[in-house]
Amino acid sequence: MVQAIGVRRPGGPDALEELDLAPEPLGPGQVRIRVAAAAVNPIDAMIRSRPRQDAADAVRVPGMEVAGAITEIGPEVDRALAVGDAVMAVVVPSGEHGGYRADLVVPARSVARIPAGLSPAEAATVPMNGLTARLALDTLALPPGATVAVTGAAGAVGGYFVQLAEQDGLVVVADAAPKDEDFVRACGADQVLPRGDDFAAQVRRHHPGGVDGLLDAAVLEAAALPAVKDGGTVVTVSGYTGDGAGRVRVVPVFVRDHATAAAALDRLAELAGDGRLTPRVADRLPASRAADAHRRLERPGVRGRVVLQFD
Repeated sequence: MVQAIGVRRPGGPDALEELDLAPEPLGPGQVRIRVAAAAVNPIDAMIRSRPRQDAADAVRVPGMEVAGAITEIGPEVDRALAVGDAVMAVVVPSGEHGGYRADLVVPARSVARIPAGLSPAEAATVPMNGLTARLALDTLALPPGATVAVTGAAGAVGGYFVQLAEQDGLVVVADAAPKDEDFVRACGADQVLPRGDDFAAQVRRHHPGGVDGLLDAAVLEAAALPAVKDGGTVVTVSGYTGDGAGRVRVVPVFVRDHATAAAALDRLAELAGDGRLTPRVADRLPASRAADAHRRLERPGVRGRVVLQFD
């Protein structure tokens, strides 16, 4: 049996419990990972608390990004991976399949080798959050020199976005609380404005015509749209599709649809390894304290990700 953390009944953090689950079968194009660390993300709380849909949803294991070591490789794997490789991986949770389990099977194209010098806890914060930031930039498709804004710049997705946008040659306008301003500037933001629901108005004061594009990582939704010029693009991470006015293009990104983007994951690992992407671990807790980690999610001001560690 496999150690896992999940829910049998949806609810608050205390609904999480330790579970013994059967090992997942290994199929073509897949690898088995002994999980050392699993990052805790806001989507995990949604998975934990949503109502049951059907019998297949009776046990639900959260977790969308992990780090560990490959213990088995299935047939038809087309990547240069070996048993024993330290890897990070994106996970698409479904039922008993999720990142909060000590033994996990994922597509080989959902993993990337962990570069030397990066701990499993650090690596576990990169694949899903980093890939979300990369997808946002690819969706915006702005040329070097264009101006891009980001809400939630001090968060995991937002911080990675600022760093990647700066490397893409974009002019970055970011939000931040006073305590986070130095960090956001260090990530590469050209201009830092106070965070809040009036961020769009502040952007317009400094950029009267509006910015070329925006990532709404803070989920301001409609309140963020006025920051962008007519015909510009807003990328959202909450599924929000806009107010229907059509003045700007609003595009949700869903990392689950790109979980096998092997080349992008390899690149993120490379950037994290050479210091151009900064993993941020807010805390490390044993997996048995997952409920405490989820309580931390509900508190404002947590920067980075709490990481669950498995024996």
